[in-house]
Amino acid sequence: MNSQTRRRRLRDIFNGDRCIHPGSVYDPLSARVAEDLGFEAGMFAGSTASLTVLGDPDIILLTLSEFAGQAHRICRAGELPLIVDADHGYGNALNVKRTVEELETAGVSCLTIEDTLLPKRFGATGTEFLSVEEGVGKMKAALAGRQDPDLIVLGRTSAVGVNGIDDGIRRARAYLDTGVDGIMFVGVKTRAELEAIAAEIESPIMLGGSGPELKDPDYLAQHGVRISLQGHQPIMAAVQAMYTTLKALRDGSPPSELEGVASAELMKQLTRGARYQAWQDEFLS
Repeated sequence: MNSQTRRRRLRDIFNGDRCIHPGSVYDPLSARVAEDLGFEAGMFAGSTASLTVLGDPDIILLTLSEFAGQAHRICRAGELPLIVDADHGYGNALNVKRTVEELETAGVSCLTIEDTLLPKRFGATGTEFLSVEEGVGKMKAALAGRQDPDLIVLGRTSAVGVNGIDDGIRRARAYLDTGVDGIMFVGVKTRAELEAIAAEIESPIMLGGSGPELKDPDYLAQHGVRISLQGHQPIMAAVQAMYTTLKALRDGSPPSELEGVASAELMKQLTRGARYQAWQDEFLS
């Protein structure tokens, strides 16, 4: 697992002039599928991590060690640069510093730290944010935790969709002043919003949860967007396929009549069977 090489490949994308869609991955096999299909990067979100590791909703129940452990298993499986959603950094600024240390050790290529107040406090009814000052402290701590300068650290905010464009830009500029490599904006819905952001933000932009106006990669690239997420359909598709298959078996369908089952050839490809056979021949003969 050559973490530095894949980090440099992803940094080239952030420093380039085009926008890519990473493949949403959640375990080693899904990461290998994305790599074999030619995705330039993978995205491992907190929501998919919670589903994969715990089978629970995305309400900040996952621990740092559980998240970092799954990220390590994904990174070990291949050479796909991995972007991860590190949520709020699992605590205060000191926890953020440790989060960066653990995820860098796990092999990730890029991580985001957000300024949402998480987990939700008692009685909260909507999205709440840290003060800008506390958010700045988290960004500084994240950079202090970074050892490999090629690891990409992004600030993240969803303030545009909650507090308005001015607050979103204000927060982004404050975080960029700490030296983070760019900003992830969640909830930007219109081209007018993106154009207002691009007029004020010169650093690379990552978009998540964006609106239907913001789907053209060429347009996004022209306005500083280097990474645009498409959602996390792969894990939902996998859940549906698993449910459908198990239900069919429970209902009495013969295994030989099941549809949508991966072929032996595909499973051998994804488990790198030929590679392991060669190692067995070399090391065990």
